Amino acid sequence: MPNKIRDDLLVVDKTSFPYIVEQNVTIKLKTFDGLVRCNIYRPKTEEKVPVLVTYGPYGKDIHYSEFYMKSYDELNPKHKSAHSSFETPDPGFWTAHNYAVLRADEVGIGQSPGILDTMSKSTTDAFADVIEWAAEQSWSNGKVGLLGISYFAGSQWRVAARRPKGLAAIVPVDGMADYYRDRCRHGGILTGFLKWWFDRQVLSNQYGLAGKANRNWGPDTIEGDLSEEELAQNRHDQTVETAQHFFRDDPYYVSRDYNLQDIVTPLLSFGNWGSIMIHLHGNYEGFRLASSEKKFLRMVVGRHDLPFYDDEHVEVIKSFLDAFLKDQDRDGWTDGTRPPVDLILRKGNVGFNNPIAEKAFKRRFEQEWPLARTQYTKYYLTPDRQLTREPPSVHYDRLSYPALGNINNPQYIQFSSAPLSDEQELTGYIVAHLNVSVTPLPGGTVPTDIDLFLTLRHFAADGTEVYYTGITGEPVPLCKGWQRVSLRTVNKDHPLHRDWLPYRDYFSCDVLPVVVGEIYPVDVEVWATNVIAEKGDRFVFEVASGDTQGSGNFGHDTSERSPEKLAGMNHVHFSPQNVNWISLPVIPAIS
Repeated sequence: MPNKIRDDLLVVDKTSFPYIVEQNVTIKLKTFDGLVRCNIYRPKTEEKVPVLVTYGPYGKDIHYSEFYMKSYDELNPKHKSAHSSFETPDPGFWTAHNYAVLRADEVGIGQSPGILDTMSKSTTDAFADVIEWAAEQSWSNGKVGLLGISYFAGSQWRVAARRPKGLAAIVPVDGMADYYRDRCRHGGILTGFLKWWFDRQVLSNQYGLAGKANRNWGPDTIEGDLSEEELAQNRHDQTVETAQHFFRDDPYYVSRDYNLQDIVTPLLSFGNWGSIMIHLHGNYEGFRLASSEKKFLRMVVGRHDLPFYDDEHVEVIKSFLDAFLKDQDRDGWTDGTRPPVDLILRKGNVGFNNPIAEKAFKRRFEQEWPLARTQYTKYYLTPDRQLTREPPSVHYDRLSYPALGNINNPQYIQFSSAPLSDEQELTGYIVAHLNVSVTPLPGGTVPTDIDLFLTLRHFAADGTEVYYTGITGEPVPLCKGWQRVSLRTVNKDHPLHRDWLPYRDYFSCDVLPVVVGEIYPVDVEVWATNVIAEKGDRFVFEVASGDTQGSGNFGHDTSERSPEKLAGMNHVHFSPQNVNWISLPVIPAIS
């Protein structure tokens, strides 16, 4: 074990920077025996100021330029300072606007000793303690705001549901809300990015890990290094544990669960239409389900990182925080005059990963989400691979594709709409209804499940596919959805079930058999989207055996998608009893 935990580490610098720097401030936790170390950046003023808190696993002392140089190079220079950190508010910018910034190492990370257990109950307990501590400091005005991207957004939802004292506003930017459905298991299918994320961005920062300073990955642990055996004992490996637990009623997931409806804190949820593989669902569902009287949803486009620092979006964030942390409301956040939903409308083929070109997309305020005037419109799948407004007239037919295919070349079937006769907007929730079965390959094992991978694509009138900007700048289609057929049970009696959003519990008792040759009707949630398609454009709906184009680095784990369980031929069946469709959220033009 390292030497005795020290409490004499505080370093205060009031001279070298335009703001006060306090490094390795120790916060003793109230909910369990432990401590968290943080850095605090405060404006040089006698005035009490609100505090922006971040609490996460990326290392409070790792500079943005070391963590992700490519992103830092493209960053808005107004948000570059000596203490810039990836996906968090920049101290140079925010202290200049009379905010304190508190950046904490999670328990088990950086300089905070303890058991590393990301997104766990203990992590949230400690986060709540940090928030309450910040609100009680002599230099604080008693109001704490949460602001950050990705992990630093996802953690906001769960701690806000705890309602810690002093928490006055949250701004989760492009960050998941539902640990099971958004982050770990899409439709019950294990996501694959967690290992890359955990190994690179979390394990590399574990408390007691040797050699950090030599790698420019923050300073070495103050109390000394831990052995490999001690490091292993002091962490929960999220990639291992999510692979070991399949259902939402497993104690592993139950211990991390919470109710979004418990959130009453004023919130501004920043969703990104291009985050089709991980975060988008959390931002619009977090907004929809939170009980906050003052809640707002703002949709953006572009890469995962850069919009957070863009002048236009920063001004909106600052205006919101000023209203709830400083009582300075200049844009109608508190009096009900500002519409709660602020959409960006994707129209035209402007390319991808091009922030300047994306400025062509216009914005529109709305009063609710989903939009009350939505016309949920069914497009029917036909055996000749069309999407039509009328159900096909067919006695019986089926289309087939290999259930696994090659990991780098998944198999799929596509269904295309006719060219649009006029402009059409889609904004909101999508459901696909498919009638599917599986049969074994000649000489192969008997498959016992089906994994469905769905994609909605947009093609321009000239036949080219229109791509949008994904999380890391990759080209992505409109949206995707996923479903494991053995977990097809829909709880229609659940109060959150809607025709436009089937509710699944994903409990162990919900598992249903998948028997060779049997046809199963399955309703699949496809994540929400927005597009204004122009005259002559087409929509293409894709049913695939695995992750197809647009998944990027955020595809699904193949370890539990074994040939023994899945190898065979998947079929989509057509008959008067087996009608297949996709319901699209058509928004009528405002006259």
